[in-house]
Amino acid sequence: MVSILLSGAGGKMGQAITRSVQQRTDCKIGAGLDLNPVVAEYPVFSALSDCDVNCDVIIDFSHPSGTSSLLEYAAKHKIPAVIATTGLSEEQIEQIRQTAKIIPVFFSANMSLGISLLCELAKKAAKVLGSDFDIEIVEKHHNRKVDAPSGTALMLADAVCEELEHQPQYIYDRHSRRAARSKNEIGIHSIRGGTIVGEHDIIFAGHDEVITLSHSAASKEVFAQGAVNAALFLVNQKPGLYNMGDLV
Repeated sequence: MVSILLSGAGGKMGQAITRSVQQRTDCKIGAGLDLNPVVAEYPVFSALSDCDVNCDVIIDFSHPSGTSSLLEYAAKHKIPAVIATTGLSEEQIEQIRQTAKIIPVFFSANMSLGISLLCELAKKAAKVLGSDFDIEIVEKHHNRKVDAPSGTALMLADAVCEELEHQPQYIYDRHSRRAARSKNEIGIHSIRGGTIVGEHDIIFAGHDEVITLSHSAASKEVFAQGAVNAALFLVNQKPGLYNMGDLV
């Protein structure tokens, strides 16, 4: 049975992962990490240095402030790591790439299989429609989400760019812009409100027609299941950088 070290055990995603694992027989949560006190059926430590439980894989669904030290810990102890925390800096993403040379690292801004499929559909649409269509991305999340735009929106934009001949500029705010829309841009818009789990729309707007690709998550269980599946996949892999595309 695969033993998981869960970073961010007390958060909403940590709780969702705990519930997901409780329904499975192929894995367990051996230990958790969280800065705040957490009541759980497994030991929860406030610092990595205090953790004395041997685990097979790490799932990180916490805060960017703790990701760097977690990667260092994983590399030192040769433990595969699933990094699902969003809002990471470019320096941290580069650290993920370097760490993946030492251990298997699974990194994705979204752990939903549906979002992975949406990426592939968006790339196909961009390849077919090309520069004839304007591309806009709208993401919606609950009112407690801090980072904007979402990591998933940026991931979708990056996927679209892979199929375009030119590299468009990402535009996040048109309030201060008094100019017609350029063909060489992708607008990315963020909405925060209520308890929206996560919704993403990719809009391809052409002359007299609009194509919209959409994904909506009804609960966090979708992401929890994806993270656990990623962890089980990762324990059998060689060092390298993996993502949801490897699970499709």
